[in-house]
Amino acid sequence: MAKLQISLKGRALRYLSAREHSRMELARKLARYAQESDDIEALLDTLEAAKLLSQARFSESLIHRRAHRYGNSRILSELQSHGIDADSLVTIKAELADGEIARAREVWRKKFNQPAADAAERAKQMRFLLQRGFSHRAIQAAVSGGGDDDDC
Repeated sequence: MAKLQISLKGRALRYLSAREHSRMELARKLARYAQESDDIEALLDTLEAAKLLSQARFSESLIHRRAHRYGNSRILSELQSHGIDADSLVTIKAELADGEIARAREVWRKKFNQPAADAAERAKQMRFLLQRGFSHRAIQAAVSGGGDDDDC
């Protein structure tokens, strides 16, 4: 039995039914299966016009998946790598800034749950949060406060 050939649009809809994709990511995935006569950009324009492909929904989805584990700079960097425009990034950055300290405290609490005993341990905790993309302000609040303060 011959395998059915899925059209490019069918493949795009299959990808989008699994999760939200950015325009750049979907174009990259579809390029593997495109023939010479296929116009990926036209297909993506059609999907956007039909509200099946949305950069705003993709951004929202990525933020929702990553916010409980990562800081603002890591999330913004990932959004930028997916081709999200600069205007949207500024808006997203402003929205994310509100809860970064609370998220940093929660990540710190899950990993360490106790204040550092010495400077080496404190540096280890700070490096951990820095690698997760949290700002220095959020790291200082999380490591020094230990999550006891609820002033954020």
